[in-house]
Amino acid sequence: MSDIIGDGKFVELTYNVSDKKTGHVLTTVEFPLGYIHGHTEVLAPFVHRQLEGKKAGEEIEVEIDGNEIYGARDESLVFTDRIENVPEAFRKVGNTILMENDKGQTKSFLVTRMDDMTLTVDGNNPLCGREVIFTLQVLTVRDATPQEVEAGGAILPEPDIDPSLLKPT
Repeated sequence: MSDIIGDGKFVELTYNVSDKKTGHVLTTVEFPLGYIHGHTEVLAPFVHRQLEGKKAGEEIEVEIDGNEIYGARDESLVFTDRIENVPEAFRKVGNTILMENDKGQTKSFLVTRMDDMTLTVDGNNPLCGREVIFTLQVLTVRDATPQEVEAGGAILPEPDIDPSLLKPT
């Protein structure tokens, strides 16, 4: 049995995403992300293809044009409103707000700017319009168990709880 990434292999990895232009790290995933290669897509398909044939211990960099994955930036999805029209719970840069249109369709918007008078939300994916670099560290490559294939990833052990704590008092 081979320990290289391919169809049906259980893979664990960590990664970060950085802006190619500025080098600024946009996202870091430090807790191992486990998936079944070829069965569970946890990253963009292009990234999965670049992982094929890699082994545990390898690190790769994959450049991605955010426009190719998420489409071009749409400025009609950016709204600024007076701060008093926004509920207090949403008044923080980085908050996600789920909005619904008149057809009942929902979309997530990210609070991107705020001052004393206004708040701005953006419905574009944060990677739109950016060229990014995924730096992936492959931690584990092994055959997936049938249970993992069925679950689509790692099966975590049940918590070890004292049954007496579950009984009503």
